[in-house]
Amino acid sequence: MRSPCQKSGENEEEEKEAVAAAGHLAGVPETQEDSDSDLETEGTHGLGELSKNTLYLRSCQAHSVVPASCFLRQGSTPELNLRHRGLGPQGARALASSLNSNPYVKRLDLRDNELCGAGTAALAGALSKNSSICDVDLSENQLGAVGAQAICAALAVNPAIKKVQLAGNGLEEQAAQYLAELLLAHTGLKSLDLSYNHLNDEAGETLGPALAENTGLTELNISWNHLRGPGAIAFARGLEANIFLRVLDISYNGFGDSGASAVGEALRTNNVLEELNMSNNRISMVGALSLGLGLRVNQTLRILVAIQVNREFDDLASSVKVILPGLCIKTAAGRVEYKKELPPVFRPSLPMSAPK
Repeated sequence: MRSPCQKSGENEEEEKEAVAAAGHLAGVPETQEDSDSDLETEGTHGLGELSKNTLYLRSCQAHSVVPASCFLRQGSTPELNLRHRGLGPQGARALASSLNSNPYVKRLDLRDNELCGAGTAALAGALSKNSSICDVDLSENQLGAVGAQAICAALAVNPAIKKVQLAGNGLEEQAAQYLAELLLAHTGLKSLDLSYNHLNDEAGETLGPALAENTGLTELNISWNHLRGPGAIAFARGLEANIFLRVLDISYNGFGDSGASAVGEALRTNNVLEELNMSNNRISMVGALSLGLGLRVNQTLRILVAIQVNREFDDLASSVKVILPGLCIKTAAGRVEYKKELPPVFRPSLPMSAPK
């Protein structure tokens, strides 16, 4: 049985296509007497793409991995989508060398590739130097603390990165320290997705002060974690001091009444937050009322997703709507289970009608 971080093989068709491309490029001499005519025919972009692919193929050979044919087909398109390819650490090492000087990729999608800490560390060097990539998705790669440390250190020194997705990576309180350092150092980072991790009470106490000092993040998703108790309160206090965040999703944690009260206090002074999702946080009537009282003072929140607790909360929400007619309050109920996104070819079709 292979370990979760062991590289899985490419399918047969991908292998054939990649090998064919490798053979084609391997047959191109490095120098040709008629290179001037080639320049006129192909242009500098064509030569740049050829050089990029040649470098990648050599790197794949050095690391004994099958090249990803979609990378060879990428050309000068701005998005490189390699999700669900089973690259593994070795595949990440092969890819890293070709990303160092790649001027084409703007969005890099490596979701669900079993990169682990080793593969992420290999990519970190490329991400710290590449000035064209601005959007990175490393979700579902079992990064752990080692991978979080490597990627946060790389992103912190690259001002070009604006959006990062690290969902479903098993990040715990140790990783929170590296994430906090990223929030403090990277003022250009605008969107961060930390959903579906294991960030707990201690992580909240670490991230809260960093959120208070952050001077650039406008969108944060930390849903489906374990923020509760003092950690939830510390995180809410960070929200109170933050003057840049516009969209915040803290649903499916465990804020409880104390956390909801702290968020209510934050909403009294926070005058920039526009959208807040607090659904499924074990909030009773007491916490809901505290949250509602904060809403009555807040003048900027436009969308609130919360749990419909009882008639008293409904009445309070109605009174808030009188003060803020533009506020949209959505109620959430029912648990939504997290499922890894599968490639369309493997997505099972649902029957027309389910038996009763």
